[in-house]
Amino acid sequence: MTVPRTICLGFFAVIAVGAFLLMLPISTNDGSWSNPVTALFTSTSAVCVTGLSVVDVGKFYSFWGQLFLVLLVQIGGLGYMTATTFLLLLLGRKFGLRDKIAIQQSLDQSGLAGVVQLVRSIIATTAIFELTGVFVLLLVFIPQHGWNYGLWLAIFHSVNSFNNAGFSLFSDSLIGYVKSVPVNLVVTLLIIFGGIGYEVIMEMFLAVRDRLNRTRRKIVFSLHFKVVTTTTIFLLILGTIAFLLTEFSNADTFGSLSYSEKVMAAWFQSVTPRTAGFNTIDIGKMTDAGLFITIALMFIGASPGSTGGGIKTTTFRVLYSCTKAVLQGKDEVSCYQRRVPYSLILKTIGVVFGSLMLVIIATVLISLSDQQFEFLQVLFEVMSAFATVGLSTGITPKLSTFAELVIIATMYLGRVGVLLLISAVLGDPKHSVVHYPEENLYVG
Repeated sequence: MTVPRTICLGFFAVIAVGAFLLMLPISTNDGSWSNPVTALFTSTSAVCVTGLSVVDVGKFYSFWGQLFLVLLVQIGGLGYMTATTFLLLLLGRKFGLRDKIAIQQSLDQSGLAGVVQLVRSIIATTAIFELTGVFVLLLVFIPQHGWNYGLWLAIFHSVNSFNNAGFSLFSDSLIGYVKSVPVNLVVTLLIIFGGIGYEVIMEMFLAVRDRLNRTRRKIVFSLHFKVVTTTTIFLLILGTIAFLLTEFSNADTFGSLSYSEKVMAAWFQSVTPRTAGFNTIDIGKMTDAGLFITIALMFIGASPGSTGGGIKTTTFRVLYSCTKAVLQGKDEVSCYQRRVPYSLILKTIGVVFGSLMLVIIATVLISLSDQQFEFLQVLFEVMSAFATVGLSTGITPKLSTFAELVIIATMYLGRVGVLLLISAVLGDPKHSVVHYPEENLYVG
């Protein structure tokens, strides 16, 4: 039982338990047993913090079903190993080397130092952000829905926002709040902070603390912090401008909004493809250009060590740096005056190639089984599943059982990672002692 196998089987076990709970009569509004495939689809979507659903969550599931869904999203957002570690910490268990290696790989950390302390920080950070989101959303939901249901709406949407899941108890997601500044602001901020990763949040916190305490120690940000923050800001601004240009005159999306509301809606749509899944406009009525931009943003996704999916912002930045190095005729790849290791470049190529293969295979399979859908709709659905986003053009409830199973597998692979799953299947890598002669090859 290698560490990758432990992580992959752990996620699978949580999904199986979640499917059973969501299938129970107490989980549905009509008190009947749920369809096993529907329960498995919803459980996978929750644990993989995706947000895709073949049923209307707010109408199909009872309070207990919705509660199970929130708990699955929370476990999935924290990660199987993080949630397990938290339970072991509560029991007072000490961690051995194998446990620390498992946590380190699940959080995509470079070393073992302080991994248990990092888990404690992750739990505290999650609680702070989610509680803050609840308090702000209460101001909006309680006047409209009363204290009891308003509180539940605030908790449900805050947890889903920070964990980048995207489940909503409203049938139209957040389209009814497209003009609400508090909802747009708090949901997007929760999505962003949930998607940049815990290490970046902690580094940001320490920098602010040192600045407020006026310490003389010079603040030096890590390369990871610089890459994640600058790439995230760039993609958010670029996405906002792109959606303004493509949807500005679209009567079905931005057309009826004022200029300031269009900017806010464009900002929201720029944030949510970073693996969140909420929407304040009808995705199915967006222009083809807008849909394709969304697909590109979904493929890039969030950042390592976060609750989001996709190939990650750091992977995208390494690819950009590689391209820049080739165009400049350099023999090494650098970023912020730091050389990128050769092993990291190989991993980046593996992640991108494996991800593209997964998306292509899933798209082909669904296109063959459900030929009534347009190609762009199928590609959008598959990319949303792979990047654990949860956005849809509206075809999810209409998918065949085979297509649902393909989406389930895509969500699972997108959450655990293609390379991690391959490593779990093949076992620990063995270093080769044979070095072959080098020979040139024509590319490009």
